[in-house]
Amino acid sequence: MIQNPLFAFLPGPITDPVAIFLVMMAVLLIAPLVFEKIKLPGIVGLIIAGVFIGEHGLGILERDNTIVLFSTVGLLFLMFMAGLETSLDDLKLNGKKAAIFGLGTFLVPMVIGTLAFLLLDYSLLASVLVASCFASHTLLALPIAIKQGIMRTPVVTIILGGTLIVNIIALLVLAVVVKADQGELTLGFWLFLIPTLTVYTFATLFGLPIVGRWFFKKFGRDEGAEFTFVIAALFVVSYVARLIEIEPIIGAFLAGIGIRPLIPPLSPLMNRIQFIGNTLFVPLFLISVGMLVNPATLIEEPRSILVSVVMVVAAIVGKFIPAWVIGKYFKFALPSIMVMFGLSVAQAASTLAAITVAYDIDLVDEFTVNGTIAMILVTSIVSPWVTERYGGQLKQVQQKALDGDNASTTSLEKEEKTKSYRVLVPVANPNTEDNLLNLALLLVNATKGTLLPLNILVDQGEPISANTKENQGNLLATAEMIAHATATPVETIARIDSSIDEGIIHVAQERNANLVICGWKGFSTYRENLFGNIIDNLVNYSPVTVLITRFTKPIKNTQRVILAIADNQHNMAGFPEVLDITEALSSQLQSEFFIIHVLSGKPSPMVNKDLAELPVQQMRGNFTKRVLEELKTGDLLVLVNPIDNHLIGRSALGTVPQAIARSNEKISLMIVNIR
Repeated sequence: MIQNPLFAFLPGPITDPVAIFLVMMAVLLIAPLVFEKIKLPGIVGLIIAGVFIGEHGLGILERDNTIVLFSTVGLLFLMFMAGLETSLDDLKLNGKKAAIFGLGTFLVPMVIGTLAFLLLDYSLLASVLVASCFASHTLLALPIAIKQGIMRTPVVTIILGGTLIVNIIALLVLAVVVKADQGELTLGFWLFLIPTLTVYTFATLFGLPIVGRWFFKKFGRDEGAEFTFVIAALFVVSYVARLIEIEPIIGAFLAGIGIRPLIPPLSPLMNRIQFIGNTLFVPLFLISVGMLVNPATLIEEPRSILVSVVMVVAAIVGKFIPAWVIGKYFKFALPSIMVMFGLSVAQAASTLAAITVAYDIDLVDEFTVNGTIAMILVTSIVSPWVTERYGGQLKQVQQKALDGDNASTTSLEKEEKTKSYRVLVPVANPNTEDNLLNLALLLVNATKGTLLPLNILVDQGEPISANTKENQGNLLATAEMIAHATATPVETIARIDSSIDEGIIHVAQERNANLVICGWKGFSTYRENLFGNIIDNLVNYSPVTVLITRFTKPIKNTQRVILAIADNQHNMAGFPEVLDITEALSSQLQSEFFIIHVLSGKPSPMVNKDLAELPVQQMRGNFTKRVLEELKTGDLLVLVNPIDNHLIGRSALGTVPQAIARSNEKISLMIVNIR
């Protein structure tokens, strides 16, 4: 450890594990708050705090194996969360642009860096390797982009795809330079690397979802097991990457992309992953980056200053030029171009990996290492500052564009599209409560609404026991806990009423609910049809839309959402709400969505403007038979039930849902009852 004479009076680094963790937690709490007060991103505060508490600053902590462990986990979490925010569909849509940006932001810094270090009398191999450090980048400011809500914008999708390309190429350059320096750059190296990388990528992107879907299907009710599986998958994929001589950060990024379809964005599981990553592991990684900086060396060695200045200038210029040129070529506005630059300029992960390996084999000297750290520090300040400043502007531009797209709609249509759901969910059965609440949470979070869990005790003219009231409290407490896990507004309701159905209807009106979700066993007995049951009464007399559901598996395992409609159901007054609910659900579940339109007569062109751009499959024949033929395991079938009459002896849901439920017991159903 290099002792700083300025702080020689301080005792040596802390070695007590509890004290180490205490210092780290104090920095995590204080540094972001202080820097945000002076209008700088909290990320910058964590990095600078790392400089001060590290062995080259006050010497409070030593960057030992414990810190390295936290740092490694944080870096992998950072890349994993980047993968979770990356949609393969978005990558396909912007694949060409991502490839252009990836190649551009690699080649320009590569050329600038190689020429600059050749002028500093570095060897060709050393110059190429250091230049590859400029070419790579770490998505250090990604938490800012997530917080600002710009992750699904085209420019950020392009950056994510380009990052994958850039880091893979940069790390391949590292592998090639190391092998060339050791005289081992043979045909066997290429024959091993290329096929192995191809198989590894394919297995991660397409094999991991299959394994994950099987696990969630078998153990989907155990939230702890789900979280553990996701974390285990992250580290297994990352470790396998190391085994085939690829940096684990690439594996972590691919693991995030692969497992993304299984985790709805607003689900409790996604919330837990992002919470532990953004509040613990990623900040610890940022602190550890700061602990690498040695300010004293920059002052003591003039050549170190020269190398540092060259590296900083080359890194910033080398990243700004492709961002500006390619951004103009894609006709992006200034905020998009600057976000592209801000996210791609930070150096940390791949840069540290490359320089560490090069230093270990004596390909570069200590001056280069110090220059690299200086470059990391400067770019780590520039990146979040630029991203935060222009990311906010990008969000405003995006919102104005959306407002412009909706300018032609009527005020009533705007109100409908922005309706915030207050979802009332009666909870009584612990075995079905999870799916009902998760369905409600998906719709509530998609519309920034409120969850209203309800439990009703029937007044039978006798005092209600303390045991019964305690069970009621436990059910509502469970519902509240699930809602809080996704930071969802929740209002639990305990009620005593003359009957279940009347209680639900009364509460729906008293609490201004605009959607009710109930569970269903899949059939009704003749006695229930004759005398009426809770669902029939609720459907017939509810003042708001009612969703009746039967889930045969955890809702997050849904692979396809199918809306089946008959004849002219798409022209009903309440159909737009059915479409909004179904589209929101498929979007949150990240599942395929399409419509089956079964006609009793000859197929005809669709006249509903809402369906113009949606995948609709028209067919002719018996509705129940044709729908059953299209269903697969893993589907969620959505049916429309128009409420226009009350026939004695018939279920209010009609005969079709029961016929489908009895014919295929593995299919999950959702019946939207509209007036």
